Amino acid sequence: MASPMSAVMIAAETPQLAPEIMANILVVDDLSEKHVVFGSVLEELQQNVVHARSGKEALRLILTMEFAAILLDVNMPDIDGLETAKLIRQYKKTAQTPILFITAYVDELQAIQGYALGAVDYISTPVVPEILRSKVRVFVDLYRMNRQLQVQVLEREALARSEAARSAAEETIRRADYLAEASRLLSLSLNIDETVGALCELSVPSLGEMAAVALLDGHDELICTGVRYASDGPVSLPDQSLPGRRELSPAMARAVRSALGARQLELMDPLPLWEERRIGVAAGAASDLSGGMERLAICPLFAGDRPLGALLLFGQDNHFEAAQLSLINEVVSRASIAMENARLYSLVQDADRRKNEFLAMLAHELRNPLAPIRNAVRIMQGQALTDPTVIWVRDVIGRQVDHMSRMVDDLLDVSRIARGKVTVHPELVALPALCHRAVEASEPLISARQQQLSLVLPDQPVVLEGDLVRLSQVLSNLLNNASKFTPSNGQITLSAVLEGPQVRICVKDNGEGVDPAFLPHMFDLFAQGDQALDRSQGGLGIGLTLVRHLVELHGGQVRAFSEGPGRGTELIVYLPARLADVSVRQLPALPQIQVRSHSGQQRVLVVDDLLASAETMKVLLESEGYVVEIAADGMSALAKAREFLPTVVILDIGLPGMSGFEVAQQMRRMPETSAVLLIALTGYGEAESRMRSRNAGFDHHVVKPADIDVLLGLVSQAPGHGEA
Repeated sequence: MASPMSAVMIAAETPQLAPEIMANILVVDDLSEKHVVFGSVLEELQQNVVHARSGKEALRLILTMEFAAILLDVNMPDIDGLETAKLIRQYKKTAQTPILFITAYVDELQAIQGYALGAVDYISTPVVPEILRSKVRVFVDLYRMNRQLQVQVLEREALARSEAARSAAEETIRRADYLAEASRLLSLSLNIDETVGALCELSVPSLGEMAAVALLDGHDELICTGVRYASDGPVSLPDQSLPGRRELSPAMARAVRSALGARQLELMDPLPLWEERRIGVAAGAASDLSGGMERLAICPLFAGDRPLGALLLFGQDNHFEAAQLSLINEVVSRASIAMENARLYSLVQDADRRKNEFLAMLAHELRNPLAPIRNAVRIMQGQALTDPTVIWVRDVIGRQVDHMSRMVDDLLDVSRIARGKVTVHPELVALPALCHRAVEASEPLISARQQQLSLVLPDQPVVLEGDLVRLSQVLSNLLNNASKFTPSNGQITLSAVLEGPQVRICVKDNGEGVDPAFLPHMFDLFAQGDQALDRSQGGLGIGLTLVRHLVELHGGQVRAFSEGPGRGTELIVYLPARLADVSVRQLPALPQIQVRSHSGQQRVLVVDDLLASAETMKVLLESEGYVVEIAADGMSALAKAREFLPTVVILDIGLPGMSGFEVAQQMRRMPETSAVLLIALTGYGEAESRMRSRNAGFDHHVVKPADIDVLLGLVSQAPGHGEA
């Protein structure tokens, strides 16, 4: 066997084309502005960009010119992109020319048709310049290499061309079918592991008797992530559940890095994939992976100028003749595009996950300072204030805390919806009860703006199957939105009517109205019609997004209408509904928590590491007649509980050192506090935290900033916490 350093390189057999030779790139689109965009994006490649405004003009051009790649718009007025591609494929000289379809949207049927016609990729508009350039550059390089190989093939086969015509035609068909299938399989998934599996499946036995894929990991190490044999399918080796995920052997790693540095396919004698000790078998076992193979082809995978790794093909010498090498390069170029797409998708998904985690963390952190502010406002409300200015300031702070709390709740809700964590708990809901509850929630805002609210409900007893809390949130958000964009003394109407199997609930105002161009985007996340620097109406632009998602979770729809600025807005919700049966015409009223009388000797332990929150809660409870002690962490809370013997413990979850869950579990095991009323008061309100609270022994889970009346109602239930 020859040394690996004697590897035969493709470049040695096929010298590089002269730099002055330029490849032609055909751009077919009926819009002039797109030609300007594509021309400027592709200018950096320093190739000849040819423009055609229609399918007919493109067909005329391919008769006289040869193209390295064709960028083809799917939707054109005379001949659409698919028909143009079909006609292009009928010409022998363009039967293998790479076609990249340009489209704003592609469905599965259209994708199948395109790939069957030999499309190598679909590019969505608006295009990302770096991605477009990297994809076209691959085909330009491939075109130049193919031109070089074609010259050699023509020289060698000039005398035998007539005899090989039939064979060449059959091979062309097989090659086109194979490449169409390759494009289809490589584009099926945006998961990198599944793409590697598809590449291995495509490579064996069509490109070699054995194939492996080695990719660069985050530490720039070459890791084998997939292996496949021709005879037995996925390779099966002793003592390994996953064939890949192994570092390459030093010799193989050096050879791969050499090919990546040269950016060219390299041929050499076979090398072991990984060290024998890596799989824990006897000496010589690792070399059996490539036993009987005559050649190894190292095919670099690149995304633009960034190396991804390499496809490693093992086989006999006849697997790597000139025509086969051309096919290998085409497959590798398409695999590079598919892997880069998978990588970009993974980056987008990761960024989206981090964004949602940040929103959840931000909402939690914002709730902590709101709690002592609300406590302080409640303390001031309990004082006999006479100064009108102080009373006005207190009320302003109270209203703004409520407004801030609603925005924080919206932030958390939109984060949960984005992660698919929002669920609804359907129950039988009476339409009047739903509407009255929403009006009650929005009434302070509407009254403060001196607006007139009209409620128009049907005479029939209409019921819905839905989550009362979430549906109330929907209508309240719509009312708040109407109030925000309606001037003082304006008119707002909440009306409902049963239309067949659904109820039509409408919130209409005579306020600012909406520009018709913005209507389709009203329910998009963070979309806002007012983008002026003054931001006169404020808000985060997520309220209507929550409305749409919550309505859709109930199987309904939401629509927006406006005749334009200054003409008011109408927001309509359609929800499944029906007439109530006789047995459910009178639905029970919602239960209310009442603050019961309590003994002045009842003892409350407040545990919170935020001193302002703990101290304001202490003052508030003492004003209600309770004896109160505070603690700042879990250990001091446990020690104080043994001495103080509280009847109620209000416990924060996010404590330093020992979490509130751990403190609650220990308190339940202590004889002094085993029967205490435990209330979790925390900024974490998601379902997982509520479940953990219940499992830790808490009786109630209250989210900051708490409704003081509700919290006092819970505290008043002590000492009989078992009745809660």
